[in-house]
Amino acid sequence: MKAFNQLLSIAKRKTHFDNQHSRIDEYRRYLTAIKEEVDEVVEELPKNRQCYLEDELGDILWDYLNVLTSLEKEIGLDTETVLKRACQKYEQRMSGLEEGKKWADIKEKQKKALATEHALTQK
Repeated sequence: MKAFNQLLSIAKRKTHFDNQHSRIDEYRRYLTAIKEEVDEVVEELPKNRQCYLEDELGDILWDYLNVLTSLEKEIGLDTETVLKRACQKYEQRMSGLEEGKKWADIKEKQKKALATEHALTQK
């Protein structure tokens, strides 16, 4: 996880740099780049070139972290909360599967909980 935290720190520096140079809506550019990088991963998979695949997957991670840090700066999104929410979500899903529950049932329950959370924040 040390490498992940280091990359996140670099992405935060990049966001700070972009903001100093009047770059707005940077996250939109990174979202587009993620789509392009996913295509590059798909192209790379059948070539059996691990170093290239790792490089392309790293690009996706880089662009994703830049989306997070850009949105953190632009709209106040909390990167730590996003990561915690992902851990909770997928822990629930994996635990449910291990307990014999159906994937669709787990997801439906999570969707309902998310809708309830959203409704509570709108009051």
